[in-house]
Amino acid sequence: MDSDVALNHENLNAHKFVPEEVKAALMDKYKHPIHRELEETARKVGGHGGMDFIMDYRLVYCLQNGLPLDMDVYDLAEWSCLAPLTALSLENNSAPVEIPDFTRGSWNKIKGYRHAFAKP
Repeated sequence: MDSDVALNHENLNAHKFVPEEVKAALMDKYKHPIHRELEETARKVGGHGGMDFIMDYRLVYCLQNGLPLDMDVYDLAEWSCLAPLTALSLENNSAPVEIPDFTRGSWNKIKGYRHAFAKP
């Protein structure tokens, strides 16, 4: 990261884009370690900018090491409901449709999230 690039993204207003050099510096500064490790391979494999590869890699890694998965059944339910709810909205002149809380209010019981890793 270029030390001459100012990372002060707090001092922007809503009428300007973040300058490209600031954006690049912020993207590098906050890049997740998993992304750093797999970025090159993920880009070669493709699929949503490499994210498909990273998600599949993490699924296999967690299963092989007996770790909790990065995603749970509630994530699946939320992702899967978007298409039918969008169709429902469109059938009703683009009326807003609420996404159900599949966790029944328990979504906020987890205090933070960390990816599980096998011990070396």
